[in-house]
Amino acid sequence: MSYWFLCGKGKVFGFSCGLRRGFNYQQTFSLVNVKLKWVKDKALDAVIAGERDLRAACNLVSILSSAPDFCLPIYHLSRHRGQLGLPHDHKLSTFIRRYPTIFHESYVFDSAGTLVPCFELTLEALNLYHEELGVIRDNMIDLIDRLCKLLMLTKDRILPLQTIDQLKWDLGLPYFYIDNLIPNYADLFSLFRLPDDRIGLKLLSWDDTLAVSQLEKNVAQQTEEDLKNNCLAFPIGFTRGFGLKRKCMGWLEEWQKLPYTSPYADASHLDPRTDVSEKRIVGVFHELFHLTIQKKTERKNVSNLRKPLSLPQKFTKVFERHPGIFYISKMSDTQTVVLREAYDCQRIVQRHPLVDIRERFASMMRKGFRDRSRGLYKKTAYIGHKDPLKIVQGHKGGGNGLDSEVDSDYDLFSEYNSDESIHCPS
Repeated sequence: MSYWFLCGKGKVFGFSCGLRRGFNYQQTFSLVNVKLKWVKDKALDAVIAGERDLRAACNLVSILSSAPDFCLPIYHLSRHRGQLGLPHDHKLSTFIRRYPTIFHESYVFDSAGTLVPCFELTLEALNLYHEELGVIRDNMIDLIDRLCKLLMLTKDRILPLQTIDQLKWDLGLPYFYIDNLIPNYADLFSLFRLPDDRIGLKLLSWDDTLAVSQLEKNVAQQTEEDLKNNCLAFPIGFTRGFGLKRKCMGWLEEWQKLPYTSPYADASHLDPRTDVSEKRIVGVFHELFHLTIQKKTERKNVSNLRKPLSLPQKFTKVFERHPGIFYISKMSDTQTVVLREAYDCQRIVQRHPLVDIRERFASMMRKGFRDRSRGLYKKTAYIGHKDPLKIVQGHKGGGNGLDSEVDSDYDLFSEYNSDESIHCPS
């Protein structure tokens, strides 16, 4: 895999790099294509494994918990598919059926008399969700501070809702935060229509007490001289077998001694072609990852932050240029960026209470998947869990109100036919 490293007008920073004496880091740098072996980090990959399904399942739990009787037909759930992050070739109902410890399936009739799958939460899942709500309430101040700091990282203290939606799972925001959270803090946040006609969330006032980065808080890890010169260094760690040579480590040590620009400070005076600007970009993402509860996010989630954060083109290349700070996992057919310093092998160092809730959901999912694969749930499908003659209203506009996915999902009755037939009530 090719990695790009930033270097000055001297030697290339790579496995065969040299460090030029008297190098002026305020000079413009050139980008040099260095062939560098990507080293897999099994411990951090294990952190990412199963994350996609867990996020989708937890979002579905939030959706179902807001429904009457905590139950919705598949075509209602399909409206939220874009927020679930599942591959486009995966049927939503197939995904839900994998985890019967969380989702219970029954069948109801729509307005056209068509039998459609309907899903509700199991009692165990509902109880755990209520525990999650309690954790969110207990940590509400921290949650609001995270959202405020995210908006304070931007030039105008405003972000499109679409951008926040991409990060809400990582930030620990409730699924329906716009309806259930933001209205309670009208003194802090307001919804604005952006020039491109999208809706954005704006922070109404600046809070100096929040404008302190995590790196600045960790002053105990810095030397007195570095603090005096504001040359704060990032924690560095490499995957075993990375093989960074001594001269390259020398370059890195010099880069660490460059002035640190707070991600909350105005950086418009910095030349984007300098290493000082590069260190500022690293600092922005270092702080952004610290705002997330598990110190990671998918690379695509930050791809549209260039203008709000005043970043240069191809700014996400810093994840590859600084593999001692960030690790890029390729699990689940996507790229997830992890802040290395936040983990001791697979264990997250600063554990947010929501992590415990998510791990319990993950444990339920694993148990349900195993039990279902053993055939323990094949005979649980039946019609009308609460009322066999219950009618579920479809979409307006005529027809049976079902989208193409529901039509194809209905064919999955064959999954149960081998055990017993499903008889519709007369």
